[in-house]
Amino acid sequence: MDQAENLRNIIKKQEIQPETPTARVITVTSGKGGVGKTSVSVNLAINLSRMGKKVIILDADFGLANIEIMLGIRPKYNLADLMFRGKSITDIITYGAEDIGLISGGSGINEMANLTREQVYHLIQKMTELDKLADIIIVDTGAGIGDSVLEFVAASAEVLLVATPEPTSITDAYALLKMLNRNSSYHRGKTTAKLIANQVRSDRDADELFEKLGIVVNKFLNIDIEYLGAIPYDSNMSKAVIRQEPLSLALPNSAAAKSLSWIAAVLLNREEEDASRRGGIVQLFSRVIRLKLRR
Repeated sequence: MDQAENLRNIIKKQEIQPETPTARVITVTSGKGGVGKTSVSVNLAINLSRMGKKVIILDADFGLANIEIMLGIRPKYNLADLMFRGKSITDIITYGAEDIGLISGGSGINEMANLTREQVYHLIQKMTELDKLADIIIVDTGAGIGDSVLEFVAASAEVLLVATPEPTSITDAYALLKMLNRNSSYHRGKTTAKLIANQVRSDRDADELFEKLGIVVNKFLNIDIEYLGAIPYDSNMSKAVIRQEPLSLALPNSAAAKSLSWIAAVLLNREEEDASRRGGIVQLFSRVIRLKLRR
């Protein structure tokens, strides 16, 4: 038995549905950059925190530091420090605005394929601790359809897909879903995909975006996609970016900020619908490691 097969067997043994409640894991992704994915992640986290939930964001886009800038924090440690340098789960969580916790993935995201047996045990145990620290964990993936993005999307029970009415955004969103559909770890019924239409000029724009994407998805893919909500085009969003502050904090009465608050409320109202699929962050990381071992 080679090392990869040995690690897969370890992960299967570790991936047991816990008796205690686990965190709700929401993965936010997009088919391309520049559609506001990270802004959506951060602002949803802020609104969910305001609604009484303990929220932690896992920044799985290790090449950038957009979340750190928006939350006005600079993490001292990242996931790699937890995995290889003896840091605890609380060491690598940095708290910012509205008591939002942030974990920087750092190089640890890619290095999960190279874990030893002992390191797998250690990581799963630490993720069990993380499940107890949060009600909701938002995973902000990188943009595009690279392996690291697809691994998190395929491993997730709940995926929010952010797209704009631009033809390239719709095409790239479909490309991501197409790659997900081809992934051997994807199973219809275990993953829900929900579309957030961002930067729309009207309700008609949002409806057309979902209709265009939905038609090709229903025709060619074995994926169910739901419409979650729309965020209007709002010049205040760029103003908030310049101020390096989340829109929901900088301009909470703006049209886009109100829409983000509404979408957060919808997510909470639908919480019970996805409860049966919930396996917490332990299950997500177990699945991601298995996917990496297949590469």
